[in-house]
Amino acid sequence: MYFETFGQFKKQLAQLRTWLDLAKKHGEAKKFDPNLFLGFRLAPDQFAFARQVQLTCDTAKNAAKFLTGKDVPAQPDTEQTLDELATRVSSVIAILDGLSAKDFEGAATRTVSQPRWEGKWMPGADYFLQHALPNFYFHVSHCYALLRHNGVNLGKKDYLGAVDRRDPPAP
Repeated sequence: MYFETFGQFKKQLAQLRTWLDLAKKHGEAKKFDPNLFLGFRLAPDQFAFARQVQLTCDTAKNAAKFLTGKDVPAQPDTEQTLDELATRVSSVIAILDGLSAKDFEGAATRTVSQPRWEGKWMPGADYFLQHALPNFYFHVSHCYALLRHNGVNLGKKDYLGAVDRRDPPAP
């Protein structure tokens, strides 16, 4: 289950990478600096677009770290352009590409803790279902919503990406 879900994380990150390209083209076509998107937010108390992208990446990368026990590189939150954000997204896809199903053996029972949890912890299965999955989709959805709200031509197919459809079984 974990390895397959990380495949979906990679797919959504690839979609996010595409949205960044579309945002850049949109800004250029409308004659404004596309990097203005980095500061856009949906509400005054929410993180701006750049931080939403960073948190999408960090959620996927850190979930891989916590569930596999493998180290992942730290990434400073210094991106100032859409191109730099795209590079960050691509780097996280590359990290996830380096994982195998075997890496996730024992993930459900790993102990997961973070400094902001003040010494508390969760088993890997609970962390994945209650924290990593909802957090990832929360932030990637905000990225999509921010771009769409600000005029980037995105639709549901752009969010979902390619979907494996099959012909009906033979009678």
